[in-house]
Amino acid sequence: MKIDQDRLRQWVNFLAILSAFGINIWANIAPWKGLTIGEISTTFFPNVLIIPANYAFAIWGLIYLGLISLAIYQVLSTQSNNPRFRQMGYYLAISSLSQIIWVLLFQSQLFTLSVMAMVGILIPLILLYLRLGINLTKLPFLQKWLINFPISIYFAWISVATVINIASALDRANWGGWGISSQVWTAIMMVVSATIAVTVIWQRRDNVYGGVFVWALVAIALRQIEENLTLAVIAGVLAGLLVLIIIGRKAKARRKRI
Repeated sequence: MKIDQDRLRQWVNFLAILSAFGINIWANIAPWKGLTIGEISTTFFPNVLIIPANYAFAIWGLIYLGLISLAIYQVLSTQSNNPRFRQMGYYLAISSLSQIIWVLLFQSQLFTLSVMAMVGILIPLILLYLRLGINLTKLPFLQKWLINFPISIYFAWISVATVINIASALDRANWGGWGISSQVWTAIMMVVSATIAVTVIWQRRDNVYGGVFVWALVAIALRQIEENLTLAVIAGVLAGLLVLIIIGRKAKARRKRI
């Protein structure tokens, strides 16, 4: 019997996204090692200064709202021949499966290996973002909100999470930082992250991607405001600059339409 490749792709993506969602729920409600992901971060990495305040991780609710909406939309029979979903291929499925592996590794406290799984989430998202040309062309309302938005917010948060994951793994491995203080390294990582966000905002007019970085930087500032005022100020200034760039980019786009 000939397999319908479009339907296969739809269901693989659908099931992979729902499976990743289920694993994340399980990991935070009934963690098999007794500690949730947030509790592991608090217990094992109190000295990793780039970890944002706990409330920042609530963004996963929005991420999965978007991803599940995308999963449902793309699995509809009317969308089986949608060329945009054909372009999407199995990238989201690969990212979702890598995320399941990441959860299992992180909860097993295999932090170095968890970085490899995080990269396994990030790379397919980069390729997907580029392949779909997110924000480069005008799209119908549904495709904008059910494809572009979920991918942008997921990609942005995984970009942030990759930096945090690497910093955490290095801390656990007792990396000396080549003699550079953790405060300086944190400032460098925040500046590099903000630079990446600026690049995407400017080249892609992707305010959603930039907004996620603002969210993360504000959460870092709030976490550090009592312990390390300098880092809190740097994070706050970078967040403010990103907001100004987003506003400026939107104003520039509006002037072009007039």
